[in-house]
Amino acid sequence: RIVQVMQEDIARDRYFGGAIAIGRHGKLALHAAVGHADPGRRRPVRKDSVFSLFSVSKAFTVVLVLRAIERGQFDLTTRISDLIPEFSGHGREAIEIHHLLSHSSGLPSVYSPREGMYIDVLDEVVAEICKNIFPQDPPGQFVRYAPICHHALMGDALRRTDPKKRSFRQIAVEDLFRPLGMKDTSFGVRKDLKKRHLVPEFRGNSPTQHLGHSNLGVNGAFEEEFAEMPWVGAVSTAADMYRFAEMLRHEGELNGARILSPTVVRRAHHCWTGEKPNELYRKIFEGRGWEVLPAYIGLGFSLRGERMGHALFGTLTSPETFGNHGAGTTLFWVDPELDLSFVGLATGVMNSDVNIERWQRLSDIAVAAAV
Repeated sequence: RIVQVMQEDIARDRYFGGAIAIGRHGKLALHAAVGHADPGRRRPVRKDSVFSLFSVSKAFTVVLVLRAIERGQFDLTTRISDLIPEFSGHGREAIEIHHLLSHSSGLPSVYSPREGMYIDVLDEVVAEICKNIFPQDPPGQFVRYAPICHHALMGDALRRTDPKKRSFRQIAVEDLFRPLGMKDTSFGVRKDLKKRHLVPEFRGNSPTQHLGHSNLGVNGAFEEEFAEMPWVGAVSTAADMYRFAEMLRHEGELNGARILSPTVVRRAHHCWTGEKPNELYRKIFEGRGWEVLPAYIGLGFSLRGERMGHALFGTLTSPETFGNHGAGTTLFWVDPELDLSFVGLATGVMNSDVNIERWQRLSDIAVAAAV
């Protein structure tokens, strides 16, 4: 039924195509590719197609941050200014790691720290954040999803505190992708993945440009080989993302590779934002006349939550279901109660509201199959 619904949506030109992977109790039940990568239907999506993950990339950064906390590099209550001294002044000294993870820092929801800049080099992005981005409110008062700032800062904190003095990209490969056998995943479009990479089609649904130093177009950062963007720069396949989701379903371990402790994974999908709404998404919900729900954010992961309403992870998943999504295209979630992992990667960026409707419907179909 899921593949049929995807085919029907594609036939209506709601998006171009996608790949999906769903499993329960550790058994992969569906792995399928549907549709095409482009509006001209010249390039079919395949099971091993490599997608730009957009903000699903943040999940990798979150896991690496939680891992660093477990290893004592810093704490949830460490001030960002203690790790990045340039990020000081204007009340920024009050912002701690847990504020970044829960999108409660008080920083504005900007898509670039300076209009028109290249965003594929982490050093440059962090320098501009330190120069230009200041809190709107004290930390903890509001939840504002951060498209770039939080995860850029955390990516920089990871490499500044790394005992081996590695780059962020190296840390991701050596501490996460390689141990989990995610051979088709990288930050930046690794040379051997370029032929399978589906270049994003934004369909006019992007609020900003994504410029890269190679000048490959207004969204060229997504084609850069060495892009180091902890917030948006990863590429992967449905199969690799399924392995990542399964690691979280197993509470931090997969096939003998222990990434996180069970305790930290449980804390990460506990809601830490109370009843506060996500201010960035409030406008989307109000524009459609939908009830504005609480943000339901844990330590870096979004949660399904208790209240009934429009939800990317479906209306039938259990409240503790957790995962992440990327702008109008990509998503994964894990339902601990149903023991179910869901990965969906799509081509052709959708507006946020119809994207919520799309994944809600497909998620609910998946849950209905869990008998």
